[in-house]
Amino acid sequence: MKPIIAITAGDTNGVGYEVIIKSLLTGYMFEIMRPVIYGNAAVAKHHIQTLDDEYRNITWNNIDSPEQAKDGRLNLITCYTDNTPVQLGQATPESGRAALASLERACRDLKAGKVQALITAPVNKENVAQAKPGFTGHTEYLAEQFGGDQLMMLCSENLRVALVCNHVPLSEIPAQITEERILAKLTMLNNSLKRDFGMEKPRIAVLALNPHAGDAGLLGKEEQEIIAPAVAKANEQGIWTFGPYAADGFFGTGHFTQFDAVLAMYHDQGLIPFKTLDMSGVNYTAGLSIVRTSPDHGTGYDIAGKNCADPSSMRNAIYMAIDVLRKRAEYDELRANPLPFIERADTEGKPRREFIDFKTTTGGYNRANVQGDNIQTTKENNE
Repeated sequence: MKPIIAITAGDTNGVGYEVIIKSLLTGYMFEIMRPVIYGNAAVAKHHIQTLDDEYRNITWNNIDSPEQAKDGRLNLITCYTDNTPVQLGQATPESGRAALASLERACRDLKAGKVQALITAPVNKENVAQAKPGFTGHTEYLAEQFGGDQLMMLCSENLRVALVCNHVPLSEIPAQITEERILAKLTMLNNSLKRDFGMEKPRIAVLALNPHAGDAGLLGKEEQEIIAPAVAKANEQGIWTFGPYAADGFFGTGHFTQFDAVLAMYHDQGLIPFKTLDMSGVNYTAGLSIVRTSPDHGTGYDIAGKNCADPSSMRNAIYMAIDVLRKRAEYDELRANPLPFIERADTEGKPRREFIDFKTTTGGYNRANVQGDNIQTTKENNE
């Protein structure tokens, strides 16, 4: 069955509706999912009038719950009133309240299992914070709603950049760079690369905090005292980790192409090179029980209503959400019924796991002796 995907419309005065509509009405979107947009049809109509003629005759399937979503239709759940003012390119209190209303309703349906993934169009954090004090972004909000820690990750076809610190003032970053925090983020990143992206043993690069990786302590000691020890502990735990690398040379020389993901210390350190290389990437929230993606751009007030917003990032966010759902299901299924094992002592008295494979020829079974990374298979009688 096709997954039902929740898509919040974001800021009513930005490019959210434009990139959503352009993304859904091109390609084969309806063949891989049933989209449910959380917004308002009257507000959407205002945006449609600014688009090409091919979009002018859109009809909405207005529904009250995701279970009513139909194949091949633009399903829409009304989250705010028809008279919500649309002032394209303007930051208004009404646009913040509308964005929050659509996000809250989508999260309720996600918690209830009525939708399988969430895709969020851009919002203005300051406006939303007026309606919900303390709001600093989708990533932090979703971590609060669904529990657990989170990991902000920007993804493209050839680059994945995760962050130790998300939306944090620059002056507060050094205090948040701790060995425990880095190790926690590396663990989440490694787990996500395996479960969400299908990688068996991902290679992760860690960036330094200071210029030139601290120049052996001349420009800062965080690399020696915090980051390098965290990298060493990650490797001890089986996470294939390298670094810390000076950020400028790491990206400037193309060294990032040798890794499956990069862990940056703070927001601009990771996102400036990422967006310089690719503005059609996807913002993915790893570490959560739910799947959430978003385009990697903002509200686009400067181009709202001008019919020039590029839908590539939103389209990629939709594709990625569906792909992660599929990979998670495959990963979980493969590990749902692991092979049974027995523990024996080896010749030196050390414990050894022997995995038993019963799916072999009659008269014996295969036993895999696992010692570190070495696996030896023998055959024993079933007597």
